[in-house]
Amino acid sequence: MKAGMRFAIPSALCALALLACSSEPEAVQAPAQSAAQQNFMAHIGTLCGRAFEGRLVSDDEADAEIAEQRLVMHVAQCQPGQVRIPFHVGEDRSRTWVFTLTGEGEDARVRLKHDHRHDDGSEDVLTQYGGTAADAGTRNRQEFPADAESIALFEREAIPVSAANVWAVEIDTTKFAYELRRPESADGRFFRVEFDLTEEVDMPPAAWGSEGGT
Repeated sequence: MKAGMRFAIPSALCALALLACSSEPEAVQAPAQSAAQQNFMAHIGTLCGRAFEGRLVSDDEADAEIAEQRLVMHVAQCQPGQVRIPFHVGEDRSRTWVFTLTGEGEDARVRLKHDHRHDDGSEDVLTQYGGTAADAGTRNRQEFPADAESIALFEREAIPVSAANVWAVEIDTTKFAYELRRPESADGRFFRVEFDLTEEVDMPPAAWGSEGGT
């Protein structure tokens, strides 16, 4: 997708992907646990083709350089059951959040993965990590503890502390928030960035490794 262009979503595709095209997602008639998962995806889907600027609201010293950069998320690609959201930190276009609705019916769950690329499009050694929602959550917030695949990756790359990672995403009418915390770790790691949904910005260049990226 070219920078500055919005991703057009046919109405039939929206229905299949459970992504609402109106400003408010329609409620999904399903068991309570899976309905929360599906409605969360629908809520994110209302942002398709739009970009927003954010700011770091946590104060961990490890994120000092990020705090000085312009932070932009853009809901760049929406497919049946999946939404890809590149997260740009200044000129760094290496990060993409990938939300996938897995399973069906009562087994429906949202999975979050982190797709990290180099500027040539090749995968970083630390990529495709994340987890699946551990409980029902709500249409406004889901939490994703590190899954077994991610834990194995962190141990292999000698960063076992990351095995305690829990990512979370919140969305309401004015804010989209992404956070990382380690509730069971002594290091007290906490990262949170909040994006202002009340003011849309121009679509940035595509993420590295994506269609149109370099």
